[in-house]
Amino acid sequence: MNGIIEALAGLLDLADGLAWAAALAFMRIGAMAALMPGIGDPAVPQRVKLALIVALTVVLSPLLADRLSTAGLEPSFLSLGGEAIAGLILGVGLRLFLVALQTAASIIAQATTLSQLFAGTAPDPQPAMGNLFLIAAITLAMTTGLHVKAAELLLLSYEILPAGGPLSAADAADWSLALIGRTFSLAFTLAAPFVIASMIYNLALGAINRAMPTLMVSMVGAPALTLGALALLAVASPFLLAAWLTAFSDHLAQPFATAP
Repeated sequence: MNGIIEALAGLLDLADGLAWAAALAFMRIGAMAALMPGIGDPAVPQRVKLALIVALTVVLSPLLADRLSTAGLEPSFLSLGGEAIAGLILGVGLRLFLVALQTAASIIAQATTLSQLFAGTAPDPQPAMGNLFLIAAITLAMTTGLHVKAAELLLLSYEILPAGGPLSAADAADWSLALIGRTFSLAFTLAAPFVIASMIYNLALGAINRAMPTLMVSMVGAPALTLGALALLAVASPFLLAAWLTAFSDHLAQPFATAP
């Protein structure tokens, strides 16, 4: 009888440890999923988000139980808050890559006068082909296994951001600045073909206007600019999205690289 009681007590201790590990994992996963591309979008219903977060927690909690139990964390709101902050750091890093697409779309809109194309279909106003880029990018990320890569990112994050460990504000600031610089560089790179084409077009219009001052080059050239921008969009979009997906996958593989 005593052996049965001891076995039951051991199972209760194991269940308590697993439940606390699941609570910590739920906080980090939930905070990251709130900003993650695809899952964290406003168009996704809250019940679907909660179901996905619970599913990830159920899958990852057994893998994290030993690691979280050795951390020696006592159940407290402070520990839960630290896990939420760690999840927000991960989620912001993922969300910045969507911001890079929005920045690239804004640059393209100013360069090609396509500011109203495809606008008005998202909760937030998007210039030019911003909605098209975002939908295509999220679709590519999900079809290439974003959920699996996100689970790997969460497991990797405990090596850099251990549960209950102190968060260095200086290291977080350096990492954030480096990642922001890298994503803005990516945005300018994606928009570069349109900016270069627009500059060449405007230089050509300027030369024509000097040669024929009476010709209204803006009226003649506006349709050509729109047609050329649409043609360039059709040709360059697959390459732009492939470059974005490569950069996004590199970030998922090495999320805490500090080099811009």
